[in-house]
Amino acid sequence: MTPPSSWPPAPRGSNRPPGPRRSSRPDAPHGTKQISKLLAILSLATAIAQIAPAIGIAELCRRCGVEYPEGWGAAFGVFGALMFVTRARSSMPDRRRMLLLVKFIDVPYFIHWCACFFCLIPGMIALIGALVFGLFRGTVVLPSTFLLGLYVTGLVVSIYGTLIRRRWVVVENHDIVINQLDPAFEGYRIAHLSDLHIGAMTPKEWGFRWARIANAGAPDMAVVTGDLATSGNAFHSDIGEVIGALVAPDGVFVSLGNHDYFGDAEGLVAAVRSRGSQVLRNEAVLVKRGGGAIHLSAIDDTWTAREDLSAALANRPPLTPSILLAHDPAMFPAAAALDVTLVLSGHTHGGQFAVPFLARYLSLSHFAHKFHLGFYRIANSTLYVHPGLGTTGPPMRLGVAPAIVFFTLRRG
Repeated sequence: MTPPSSWPPAPRGSNRPPGPRRSSRPDAPHGTKQISKLLAILSLATAIAQIAPAIGIAELCRRCGVEYPEGWGAAFGVFGALMFVTRARSSMPDRRRMLLLVKFIDVPYFIHWCACFFCLIPGMIALIGALVFGLFRGTVVLPSTFLLGLYVTGLVVSIYGTLIRRRWVVVENHDIVINQLDPAFEGYRIAHLSDLHIGAMTPKEWGFRWARIANAGAPDMAVVTGDLATSGNAFHSDIGEVIGALVAPDGVFVSLGNHDYFGDAEGLVAAVRSRGSQVLRNEAVLVKRGGGAIHLSAIDDTWTAREDLSAALANRPPLTPSILLAHDPAMFPAAAALDVTLVLSGHTHGGQFAVPFLARYLSLSHFAHKFHLGFYRIANSTLYVHPGLGTTGPPMRLGVAPAIVFFTLRRG
């Protein structure tokens, strides 16, 4: 296996200095404008999502004989909206927090938050329906009992998604048939991890468990396709330890994702490399066995426009199978046009929320990404989009299991 070059060559006609491509966007390093806009939208949505549960809580207070039930319901809704702002600010950047605070404040709040969004659409439909029918009858009767039951159902679903589903990792095994694969690579195994998001809500102990599962599969190579962090710099050392716990004879290779730039990416890269893993940034290695080889490359983050596919594939030997690590699956058409054999991506989390058993077709990511989960094919190129292991936003998964994925290479 030949080591990567110390810097990727500049594209033809470029006068930029050696190194990963830098974005011309003023907000590129941390995406602060995008984050602020997203937080504003989420804060407004959170405030609206509190309405149905607040009416349900008022009904509960009324049934329990509590005085001023409407006031308690309103206070419940306002408190829920304000708590989101404080929780969001405390996690951007992600900071180390006492375990007790995480377990007994953060996690319960996000269970409530997810339950509120569970209620949002059916709750708004019920309220609008009640108002419309009330105009015809001359009196409006709020569907308080229905909204209370809806909120309780949302809590049950959210408890499952937060405390069980996001911790319950599945193992996937897939055969990848590759033309021109050298006989020496027949049965070659690759462990694929992605979107670890190690931080306050996803502790390094979870990462060590993922590493043990990956190591138990006896991979020849392990790859991690970006979003090692959530945001900030507080957990870089933990991430380095988790990546360093992966074991594979041909090495552990890492590409970076957008969340890795929501902080000091250079410090993160140093932490990972200090544990013996290789971070590829628009560069490649040649993995050799016998007389055969596989060209393994990775591009840098697309969100901050640091990717350089031409540089990553610059010295690819002809007629050699190639594997590209690209956090963002949107790069697949460009990679397929350059005849990359296999692209391994992440980024989408498979939506993180999906209709159980129908995640490929009914999930949040399905409406935001063309390539959002599982396998895709263009001509002779194959893409696999990993469902991720950690979470962003609410620490919850529903219908999309976190996974450790193994690929076994087969000759075509």
